[in-house]
Order: sequence, then C-alpha cells, then structure tokens
Amino acid sequence: MNNFKKYLTDNDEDIFNHIEEIVKMETPSDNKELLDKAALWIAEKFEDLTGGSAEIIDNKETGNHVIGTFGQGEKQLLLLAHFDTVWESGTLNHMPFRKDSNKAYGPGIFDMKTGLIQTLYALRSIRELGEKLNKKIVCIFDSDEEIGNPTSKNLIEKEAKISERAFVMEPAMSEKGSLKTSRKGVGIYRMTVKGKPAHSGIDPEKGISAIEELARQTVHLHSLSNMERGITVNVGVFNGGSRSNVIAEEAMAEIDVRAKTVSELKQITKEIENITPFHDGTEIKISGEINRMPLERTEGVIEMYQKALKISDELGIDLSEAETGGGSDGNLTSVYVPTLDGLGAVGDGAHANHEHINLNHVVDRTALLANLLKEYGN
Repeated sequence: MNNFKKYLTDNDEDIFNHIEEIVKMETPSDNKELLDKAALWIAEKFEDLTGGSAEIIDNKETGNHVIGTFGQGEKQLLLLAHFDTVWESGTLNHMPFRKDSNKAYGPGIFDMKTGLIQTLYALRSIRELGEKLNKKIVCIFDSDEEIGNPTSKNLIEKEAKISERAFVMEPAMSEKGSLKTSRKGVGIYRMTVKGKPAHSGIDPEKGISAIEELARQTVHLHSLSNMERGITVNVGVFNGGSRSNVIAEEAMAEIDVRAKTVSELKQITKEIENITPFHDGTEIKISGEINRMPLERTEGVIEMYQKALKISDELGIDLSEAETGGGSDGNLTSVYVPTLDGLGAVGDGAHANHEHINLNHVVDRTALLANLLKEYGN
C-alpha cells in the first residue's frame, strides 16, 4: 500500500472527526462573526496538524482569510480552499450533520469543507512520514468564494503569479469523482433602463415603458446563448415599475454570462457592454465586469491531470476528468499558472438539501493530493 494511503487509513477517524467539527461550524458568506471564528479555528488546526505557520488576513466588513505556509523553498505550490457556504445561520437546526452508512451529510460538507480538511491531512501525512519537499506550499483558505471573491481575489492572484502549480480543493464532479479540468468564466452585469413615466389610462402615449424595453432586451440577451459553444447568458433577476397604472420609469435586470474560453467570454461581454435601446427615448446603463476568466484545458492542465491519473492507478482508484459551468477560485489562478481543480470530496448535492460526501473516498482523495504535492514539490 502507498505510504501516504496507509498513514491516512490508520488516521481516518481523526480525519472524519475534523470534518464533523468544521461542518458543525456554520459559515455563511455574509456572517463575519461566524467566518472569523472559523478562520481562527483553521489557523490553529493548520499549525497543529501540519507544523506550518498560519496568518489571519483581517477584513473590516467581510470574513477574514487564512494563509498557511508549509515547508521552505524559493519556489512554491499553491493550494486553495474556501470555507464560506451558501447556507444561512441556523441551517444545522433542520439539516444537521449526520452519518448514514458510508455517507455523511451537512451544510457545506461537500462544497467544500471536506476538501479543506483533506488539505490539512495531506500536509500532515507529508510531515509525519518525513517527506522533504524542495518547495514551500502556500495554502489560501478564503471566506468569500461563494459571493465572487470580493476581498480574496487580489490575494489569490498575487500568490498564483509566483506559484508553479495550483491545486483547488473544490469537490469532485458528483459521485463519479471526476477532476475538473475546465471551468467556464463568469461575467456579472446589471442593466438599468430609464424610460418616461405617464398615466397608463389617461395619456399612455406620453410614456415610454422601461419594463417593455427591458423585456425586449431580456429576449435579446437570451438569444446570445450558444449551447453548442458553451456560451450562456441568463437574466436571473428582473424588476421595475412602481404601480400598475403608471408606465414604468425604471427597470433593472441582473445578468449572468458564462463561456468556456477567454476569447469567447471577452467577445460576449463586449456585446453586452455595448448594447443599444430598442425604443427611442429610453436610456440603458450597463454596469459590471468579468468576475473570473475561464479555467481552460491547457497543456499544463492536461499534464497535471495525466500525473494525477498515473498516481490514481498506483493507489488503485478510478479517476476521470470533466468540465463544469460553475466558477471557483481555480478560475482566478488559471490565468497565471496551470491549475487542477476538483481534488476535494466525492459526493453530491452542492447547495442542495441532500448535500453529502462519500466517506469511502476521503482517504483516497487525500492520498492523491499528498502524492501530487510530493511529485511537484521536488
């Protein structure tokens, strides 16, 4: 048996206990108090389990982040794991942590607290087995991935620029456990339309409806989607007007844009940024930007996947690759450094009531990460 796998198998109860402990710490993206409490816990566990050093990155309004450094060396590898979740405080009251046969359930357990614990134990196994790496490993545990990285984006990009490889501990692609070698990029936009109000019964001809203009724009925006090329444009929020008997003066829509390649994302967002009104007399304002570039399946990503595939064969586990339309911290690093995503838990139900992990895969996935770090760390 692989040395890492043997060590982790012998210590699997400790791993499972730490997964339970962190899942029982609720960490909604908008609750600074709970996030900061979790950040302290993560920093403490990082130092205790890995022997490395941890630094708390303070934020005034959003949750604090943690940077952990393991080992030494002029060159570095980067690991990413976020600890914020989409679940509101109090979710544990109706969705408690529980085990059922080979599965464990709880808010954030799949996306992505198990991946964070796997990171700690992969590094711990390297330490305990006396493996000496020639490169330091920098870990960023961020508290705002689920809301688009408003405060961690610059931090992640800064470290990515000076790293040789990046490993993202997001969950695998569903129960198959596939690594994510391609992610769509994301643009987030707001369209605000200004029309001309008037009484809808007495003199409707004097008004220009912002809602009608926005409705036509919505149909146009959705027509820009191209499923074959992986381009999607979605108006997810639409509202406006004041009363039913008033021709709407203002209307607003929030738009989600996704594409597989950098060039296509830039092209489709440029079309949106330069959109023009259908109705004379209306004004359109577009705000927003590309939030994260695509994680493209480059030669560097393929090389990392092939390395992982070889290691998985040695560990006796099945491994495959997949693409996804969701974004992650890996989108931020992939612009600067080859990035392998989806190294975290095997399970299902991200952001859903049945969110769970398969406990039988935790040791294997942690051993896979430890072996990858050994390979790239020397």
